[in-house]
Amino acid sequence: MPTPDPPLDPAERRRIVSDSIAVSVATGAYGISFGAIGVSSGLDVLQTCALSLLVFTGASQFAFVGVIAAGGAPLLGAASGLLLGVRNTLYGLRLAPLLDWHGARRTAAAHLVIDESTAMSVTRDSTAAARVGFLTTGLGVFSLWNLSTLIGALAGDALGDPRDYGLDSAVGGAFLALLWPRLNTPTARLTAILAAVLATVLVPLTPAGIPVLAAGVVALGLGLRGRDGTGADS
Repeated sequence: MPTPDPPLDPAERRRIVSDSIAVSVATGAYGISFGAIGVSSGLDVLQTCALSLLVFTGASQFAFVGVIAAGGAPLLGAASGLLLGVRNTLYGLRLAPLLDWHGARRTAAAHLVIDESTAMSVTRDSTAAARVGFLTTGLGVFSLWNLSTLIGALAGDALGDPRDYGLDSAVGGAFLALLWPRLNTPTARLTAILAAVLATVLVPLTPAGIPVLAAGVVALGLGLRGRDGTGADS
């Protein structure tokens, strides 16, 4: 039987929670944009809020309302959303052994598997720390994203786009700060460079979200190769 992790140091717990709150606020506030775009695309307030509550993955939600706004069929919008949601499955493959939850707890946690909760988990050195990062970030983003979606849906365009305030850059900056310490091996740095280059090349050529998905496939492929020992660092 494996030895359980020691209790998480209170100071480390406070640092993780503090980082999680910062990421949650930056990401959650961006839901205002989705709420406003949702109602302007033809959805009512209830439908827009239901998407945030039940789908809860920003790229897929924006893809869906984008198709609806362009006059596309709802099924096509759902297909676009599902395509972009594939990356969450890749995240789940990485998080399952890290968080080490089973049964109903694992099933419930699956709804919180997003970019932010994944980033706040994989940067930790123990299961206990990873769980705190995952839960505080996942629940924080979920709560604020749904609240801000409601605000945006009710206010429409009156509040403007959060991108005007630089919130989209804030989220990216938070990710970079969280993941930078993980780029400590040649394989990790090569993975980051290849994924970034591929995503940059695809941005002007593909719909929103596809570059992220492609970069995730690159990262998963190199990660599995390294796990098999064929691409391990010396």
